[in-house]
Amino acid sequence: MFKIMLALHLLFAIFAVGPLVFAATTAGRGVRRGDAAEVASAARVLRWYSLASVLVVIFGLALMSAEPPWGGDHTAEFSDPYIWISLILWVAAMGVVHGFVLPQLGHVGEKLAASEAVSAFTAKIAAAGGLVGVIFAVIIFLMVYKPGS
Repeated sequence: MFKIMLALHLLFAIFAVGPLVFAATTAGRGVRRGDAAEVASAARVLRWYSLASVLVVIFGLALMSAEPPWGGDHTAEFSDPYIWISLILWVAAMGVVHGFVLPQLGHVGEKLAASEAVSAFTAKIAAAGGLVGVIFAVIIFLMVYKPGS
């Protein structure tokens, strides 16, 4: 059962978090180009894949309680610093996506529909997307290195 949960955790991490980070870090490109379809696409991808990233957390938590094939009671404990720091960082990334990037992309879409300038949004959205990318890079580092355990 451990290997199945590990495989699902990794698959969802790759196929949910990868597109999420890509969409977040490249959303500013559509804004810079003034391409309403690209902005709407980035928002749609961010919305769906941020929801799919919940599965990464669910399978990660399930994996923590699984009995590893190398022995021992379980893989990790919630009290391990890298676990709760990673969860806090994931919540922060979701906060940036849902609290800033998606609303900003919505404003950009409205302004593009009204043929208004959107260049003022480019840097903010690009910076927020970059922050999401850095947060997930730190989470991956924590999951691989496991400091404090």
